[in-house]
This record gives sequence, structure tokens and C-alpha cells, in this order.
Amino acid sequence: MAQIMIAPSKYMQGPGAIREVGPHVAALGKTAVILGSKSGYASVQADLEKALADAGVKFHFERFMGECSRKEIDRVNAVVKAHGGDVVLAVGGGKCIDAGKAVAHENKIPVVVVPTIASTDAPCSALAVTYTDDHVFESYYVLPQNPNLVVVDTEVIARCPARFLVSGMGDALATWFEADACRKSGAKNLPGGDSTEAALALAHLCYDLLMRFGRQAKAAAEMHAATPAMNVIVEANTLLSGLGFESSGLAGAHAVHDGFTALHECHHLYHGEKVAFGTLTQLVLENREMDEIEEVLDFCTDVGLPVTLAEMGVTATGKELDDKIMMVATSVSGMINNEPCNACVDNIAASIKGADALGRAYFARTGKKPAKFEGDH
Repeated sequence: MAQIMIAPSKYMQGPGAIREVGPHVAALGKTAVILGSKSGYASVQADLEKALADAGVKFHFERFMGECSRKEIDRVNAVVKAHGGDVVLAVGGGKCIDAGKAVAHENKIPVVVVPTIASTDAPCSALAVTYTDDHVFESYYVLPQNPNLVVVDTEVIARCPARFLVSGMGDALATWFEADACRKSGAKNLPGGDSTEAALALAHLCYDLLMRFGRQAKAAAEMHAATPAMNVIVEANTLLSGLGFESSGLAGAHAVHDGFTALHECHHLYHGEKVAFGTLTQLVLENREMDEIEEVLDFCTDVGLPVTLAEMGVTATGKELDDKIMMVATSVSGMINNEPCNACVDNIAASIKGADALGRAYFARTGKKPAKFEGDH
């Protein structure tokens, strides 16, 4: 089997990057359909619209309705056809971006991705995660190519609540461990080949940068300051995690995330927050050394990612808790088969309990406080 590595055609990152986007979009199309969340688009609207107008690109803004579902993709497909769009701009968070990528693919036109938060590794990938209209994971929609252009304005990212950046770190946290699991098991990556050494190195670099700069980046995000540490973590969350997961593969962490989407009490959590607990579960499932687990526990609790079921919103006990854990374990996606160990339902359920026990013991031993995750995303 050949080694395969895929990546976006062009990646731009830096303060004020959105103001430079006009000529790059004009090279791809002359009539843009902009799919954007209300708040995300508002954060770039003035600069983006001026950049497009100055480059002679006509545009129509269409508000994203909140879920990357089949219904939403079909709705926006009709909008593209009605306005004669020859390029899609997806502006906002991960679900909006995924919907925009799917729409561009189905209309056979280029896509420009403009993330307004650094909360997932969706911007660079040739993948769209679809959900039901009730927010339950449905499928991985594998696309034939990566985005034509990804534009990350760190001034925009810095204005967002710190929780978004931290969620992105939770998503990126899984990248190396899942890449390593796929390497050990011989699982194929998303384009259907073996991982390259370059992709594995990028996945490991992603983890290394999180450990070195993640805490400083969170502090900067809380002050809405686009510091060098934040710039490094935005790259880790967006580019390195995206390249690492896609060209090396996904495994237990994201599979467990997918299972937790079946629990209503977890719907208030962001993607990366669920992935972080999935990473801890994967480490338990693989029987990793305690020093590795301890490093992940230290990091998660320092930046504010969940390491216990209670933080995830799962507060049941006894049989009710067992039933909920088994619901997650039986809802886990096929990526669990990429694990280099016995990932049967009973072992997944036991590992979820084991991860929770380690998290609770960690809090008892260190005196640190659990994170609180309020509201609905």
C-alpha cells in the first residue's frame, strides 16, 4: 500500500490576514457564496467584504443554520445554484466549515475556509462530519480534495472567548496518540494509504507544541491578546492537527467522542472537550504508561479540559451510569477498529470508567478543581 499525504492547497495565518484575501479568492472565482454563522461572520464582515469588493468578487451572504446536516447541505446547495456561485467561502466554526466544504464539493466549485475560532482541526481537512438535526453524530463525509485556501486571522481568533481555543487544544491533543495508534495497528489514513513519516512528525510536533505553549496561549486568550504563544497554538490546532489526523488517521479518541454525542447531557460540550476525554479513555484502553497519562491529566486540568464524567455532565450512578456508559460504548464509530488493542464494547466501557477514576483520583490527590462547562454551543 502506498503512503499518501494530503493538505490544503494554500494556508495563510497571521494578524490581519483577512484583509489580504481578495486576490486569492479572485483567482478561484468571481461570484462567492459566503456561508457563515451570525457571530462568526460579524467578526470579519467589514474587512472581508472590502477585500472581496476591491478584488472585483461579487458575493452573497447566507446564514448557516447551526448544524452540518444533510438538510442544511441541501438547502445551501440550492442557494449556490440560485446565485450562480462559483466559489464558496465558509466563515465560522467547525460545523459551518464542514457544511461549506460539502456544498463546494457537491457543486464542483472551489472552497475558501475562514475559521473565526480555533476550536477544531476542520479547516484544513478533506472531511465533513455530518450530524442529525438533533445534533447526534451521523457520518464522516470524505471529500475528494482539501480546501483550496485556508485563511486564519489571529486578530479575529484572539477576540473570541478562551474556551474556543482550549477546545481546539482538546481536539489537537488526540492527534499524536491517534496517529501512533494507527501506525501500530497498520490502519489506513483518511485518503486510504499508509502514513508518511512527514505526517507522523507533524502529529508529534502538534503534541509537543501543546505541551510547551498551551498554557501560555490560554492565558493570552483570556486577555484577548494575539501573543506568539497563541499564534503557535492556533497553528497547532488548525494546521498541524488537521494534517496529522488526516494523513495519519483517527482512532479511539474521536470514536469515543462520537459515542458521547448520543448522550443529551453532553450536548453543551464542544467537540474538542469531548475529544479530550476520549483521549484519556484511549490511553487507558491502550494501557499506556502512567507518566504519559499523568502528562495528559496535568495539561487538561491546567487549561480546562474534562477528565471526569461529572465534568462531561454525566452524573448518574449505579445501573443508570452503567447504562449510559454502555450507550456510549455501543455508539462508538468504526474508527475504534484502528486501535492496536482489543477494542470490544466491554473494554471501551471499562476504559471510560477507568479514565473517569483516574481523573477523580487526580483531583483528590492534587487539590485542583474540576472545570465547569456551562451553556449550550
